[in-house]
Amino acid sequence: MNFQIRRILLSAAVGVMAGMAAAVFLIALNAATLLRESYPWLIWLLPAAGAVIGYAYYKYGQGTDKGTGLILEQIHDPSNIIPFRMAPMVLLGTVLTHLFGGSAGREGTAVQMGASLADQLNRFFKMSPEDRKALLIAGAGAGFSAAIGAPLAGALFGLEVIQVGRLRLFALAECLVASFVAYYVCRLLGAPHSVFGPVGDVSFSALGFVAVVGAGLVFGLAANIFMRFTHWIERCQKRYIRHPAFRPVVGGVLLVILYQLEGSFRFVGLGIPVIQDYFSQSAAFLDPVYKTLFTGLTVGSGFKGGEFIPLVFIGSGLGSALSVVLPVSVSLLAALGFAAVFGAAANTPLACAVMACEIFGWHIAPYAFLVCLVAYFVSGHLGIYKNQKIARSKRDQLLWVFRRK
Repeated sequence: MNFQIRRILLSAAVGVMAGMAAAVFLIALNAATLLRESYPWLIWLLPAAGAVIGYAYYKYGQGTDKGTGLILEQIHDPSNIIPFRMAPMVLLGTVLTHLFGGSAGREGTAVQMGASLADQLNRFFKMSPEDRKALLIAGAGAGFSAAIGAPLAGALFGLEVIQVGRLRLFALAECLVASFVAYYVCRLLGAPHSVFGPVGDVSFSALGFVAVVGAGLVFGLAANIFMRFTHWIERCQKRYIRHPAFRPVVGGVLLVILYQLEGSFRFVGLGIPVIQDYFSQSAAFLDPVYKTLFTGLTVGSGFKGGEFIPLVFIGSGLGSALSVVLPVSVSLLAALGFAAVFGAAANTPLACAVMACEIFGWHIAPYAFLVCLVAYFVSGHLGIYKNQKIARSKRDQLLWVFRRK
């Protein structure tokens, strides 16, 4: 078989697997969310769910507990095939997290499932390290694409997330094929996706661009605070609670107490309806603070899911709140925050700018690329994904841009 045809067919197979896995996951996650909303008392069982997740990963999750970090580790230095059990374990762990009220996301789960399933092809087809690396990247991007419903962004995400400061395009064809196949397979299977309408009434002016730069500075700072807090929670858990199975239990107890003290329960689970409201009405500045607190505790304590939707929540809420002080519409600022905070935290500004255009309309592209790049440079080198290598520092990237000019 022709080498190029073989690569395309394998990429398509990766897309099919990632799309099917994402569809099952999204359907299960939606059912878990509806069940929790019907029976709010389930939140009281969050510590028990943490005990199940913690023990399962301690007993059976050896080699998979690194999550997305393990995938990046294998991309940088391919050695052992990622265990197949990563996919079902992270799926079940995430569904349990959301069923009982953990404040987490879903993209991390989809990325891990897509990449781990893609790596299983290595058991049946003889691949070079470069081919295996390309399919791992394609699987990660396909999972992202299927979970958020943005195939171009998914393809770019797989390429951009590998390392900071350098976009390697050696797996571009594989990423595009896998990402689009996963997206359409997921849609064909009827998986529920969050719907956000296009942003209207976008005008461009010098004052508008200055305001967007200012918003980007705030978004980048918010991403940095989120990452520092989440990593701090993780360090504290490891320092004071030696047995890993007990960490989610302690985190679950703290979350239940804080939920009760806050009182509204708007920050439980994904919070998609709250995010949708941010596009039509100004948010309170405390909303992003609460979401940072609850998600940092959830993810840092060992519950499963991801940071995408929580960071989208934080970004949209922050953008919505900023609309009262910046001369930009609430819907546009919410859309820009939607993309910029996650792009800064994941060090994937280009993928997230494209994602904003796919979801909210390509007419916002100038603002979307500007705000994502500003937030990316402000956020520093800390990222939500471990084992993400720094190919070129952000300072050097900026200096290179100015020298080119």
